[in-house]
Amino acid sequence: MTCRALAARGALAAAALCAGTGSCAARPVPAPAGVVNQEVSVVTRASGTFEVKLTPQTAGDDVEVAKLGRMAIDKQFRGDLEGTSRGTMLAAHGSVKGSAGYVAMERVSGTLHGRRGTFVLQHTGTMTRGAPQLSVTVVPDSGTEELEGLAGAMTIIIEGGKHSYELDYTLPKAP
Repeated sequence: MTCRALAARGALAAAALCAGTGSCAARPVPAPAGVVNQEVSVVTRASGTFEVKLTPQTAGDDVEVAKLGRMAIDKQFRGDLEGTSRGTMLAAHGSVKGSAGYVAMERVSGTLHGRRGTFVLQHTGTMTRGAPQLSVTVVPDSGTEELEGLAGAMTIIIEGGKHSYELDYTLPKAP
């Protein structure tokens, strides 16, 4: 199901963040300070498409927790990033139409411009009376294998019901 379709159903705050805007921009994150053996960082852009499947999860018996929407995230990335991700999202709607927020963590596994490994993306999104703000960043020091030292930010683009991404990142040179 697309983000716009979910937003139309009111099922997910995250979907509402992107609905109608066509794009959810994230701010690029500079390479972490103090990284040992790091040469001059050059920002590289990876782009492609992805498909996302969101599955509602039960919130449990706690009444306060039950007021939050909880979703499992499954993604398939294509393009410069080839791989899959799995994660969890928590979302809440405000009392005013068009106001919502969500947080999510997803572990990506695959290849980025031919370098294999895993890393974690952290999402933080809010919508204030229809005005969206979204940040999707690589969790510092979450990269493994050939993606160790990865830092950056992702922009999610939704056009015509299709999802695409741009990942601006830095990565130490391959050994």
